[in-house]
Amino acid sequence: MTTDRPGKITLEVVAREAGVSLATADRVVNRRPGVRDRTIARVNEVIAKLGYRPDSAAARLSRDRSFRFLFVLPEGDNTFMNHLKEQVGVTAEWLMAQRAFIDMLFVDVFDPAVIGKTLEDISTMYDGVAVVAIDHPRVRAAIDDLVERGIAVVTLVSDVPGSRRYHYVGIDNPAAGRTAGTLMGRFVGDRSGKVAVVAGSLALRDHAERYFGFNQVLSREYRNLAVLAPVEGRDEQARSKYETARLLAEHPDLVGIYSVGAGNRGIAAAIEAAGKGGKVVWIAHELTIHTRRFLVHGLIDALIAQNPGHEARSAGRVLFAQCTGERIFPDQETIGIDIYVRDNVPAGPLVTPLAEVPSRATYESASDLAMQRP
Repeated sequence: MTTDRPGKITLEVVAREAGVSLATADRVVNRRPGVRDRTIARVNEVIAKLGYRPDSAAARLSRDRSFRFLFVLPEGDNTFMNHLKEQVGVTAEWLMAQRAFIDMLFVDVFDPAVIGKTLEDISTMYDGVAVVAIDHPRVRAAIDDLVERGIAVVTLVSDVPGSRRYHYVGIDNPAAGRTAGTLMGRFVGDRSGKVAVVAGSLALRDHAERYFGFNQVLSREYRNLAVLAPVEGRDEQARSKYETARLLAEHPDLVGIYSVGAGNRGIAAAIEAAGKGGKVVWIAHELTIHTRRFLVHGLIDALIAQNPGHEARSAGRVLFAQCTGERIFPDQETIGIDIYVRDNVPAGPLVTPLAEVPSRATYESASDLAMQRP
């Protein structure tokens, strides 16, 4: 550690020497909550070594400092996630007025090595990170390391509860799965048969929890229905189409399909090709331009949805509050579960058209982001 520095010692210097973000150093100096004891001790040690003295005038202006957040989102053609991306852009526009800025990075969240490496490479130039991630030991360790370095972490859509993330922004996924089970049982009625489950990946905690809740209800309350082992389409259209077509061919007594994640255009194509439209009950997730059309045309019987705009805004609010020490209101940050049938499906565009995402930068790969590290 270098202590012989000319000129005035600033809080930025303290943060850099301690290996934490400026927001974390500020929280330690102003004794605000949300920082681990070990991090507090490390910052205070640097303060003592450098002889840093807070500037009371600067402290009064600390709320005018800028903050920088990174949203790590899935790559690919998942329509819901693309809608979430657009809403993060809208949130970025709002945060710019608060002198907070959002970058976005798109990676393969199904691969623990990729998402783990991405989180490990995040620089302390970021004050907070919102991430859609699988629940995996390497991912949990990477999140814990970010927190240790003073970077606030929010999990988005899919939780990693074993980590030390600050907050989870998303729906109650076991409850969403139970809701899907109840809808499936009631739509099928007195018929007996098998029900297929098409997930993106059960490594994603939201998909695993939805499947658990779904199976819980059907096994207990609808004994006329047998739930098949889930298949994984990785939210890809071609793979989801293939798996659905195979299930329909192998199980002539299939009476229902529960689509846990995305890939719904592929599932719809398989159902139509098999001539099963309107004959197989289909419960799916997320209201998009595609699922709305399938719902109105009678292919999908019911949709369970979450509001990506609410989620993007909530993640931004929570990260900003963590940096500034402001209070968050749990009721405001609770993401509700919506149920749509064709009679109440909203009209109008579902994706906000944006010429450009109003953020500092958008990165297509982890290597692009790593090049930006100081």
